[in-house]
Amino acid sequence: MSELIIFDLDNTLIEGDSDRNWGQFLVEEKLVSEDYLLESEKFYNSYYDGNLDIDSFLNFCLKPLKNNQMDKLIDIRKKFIDTKIKPIIRDKAMRTVLGEIRKNNKVVIATATNSFVTRPIAELFSVKELIATEFEIINNKFTGKVKGVPCFREGKLDKVNEWLKSHNYNLSDATFYTDSFNDLPLLEKSGKSIVVDGDDKLTLVAKENGWECISFR
Repeated sequence: MSELIIFDLDNTLIEGDSDRNWGQFLVEEKLVSEDYLLESEKFYNSYYDGNLDIDSFLNFCLKPLKNNQMDKLIDIRKKFIDTKIKPIIRDKAMRTVLGEIRKNNKVVIATATNSFVTRPIAELFSVKELIATEFEIINNKFTGKVKGVPCFREGKLDKVNEWLKSHNYNLSDATFYTDSFNDLPLLEKSGKSIVVDGDDKLTLVAKENGWECISFR
């Protein structure tokens, strides 16, 4: 049977945060004001400090999606992927992901960032299985609401467990790669935990638990 390999996305497979880059891109494209970027930076810092209010952050992220038509959003997303994401893909990460796919292992990307932004990024890595925060869409338009549980901290673990219900894998046998202390709930339940260019807090916890620490840089 193939193995289950789960990868975090931001600052693990790519050199940066796709949500943060998306906010910067929206400002450059003049879809939001520069105040949006300032607010985005506050949320970004809260995330890395470990005290992000995920509900407030998602409401913030939803505003530009709700206020624009889907066709326009898809067009600018393509430009975003080409100009802001492709240049920051980590070569070593790409080789690792493709290597697992060639072994016929089941590869999943699990990310707190919403699926509208991250689905095409997963496709760049040839990964079909994406577990992400989902935004409600009705009549081809974002409603401004989150669909289900945000894929963040304990919520990421919950969404992975929900995915496992319809797939013949066990988390206790899975390998999980991530950089972030916020992923501790999933790291603690995974069979093998690998810290990739970890933040300071996670690196300390990794040493205490004997988890492997590697770099994709």
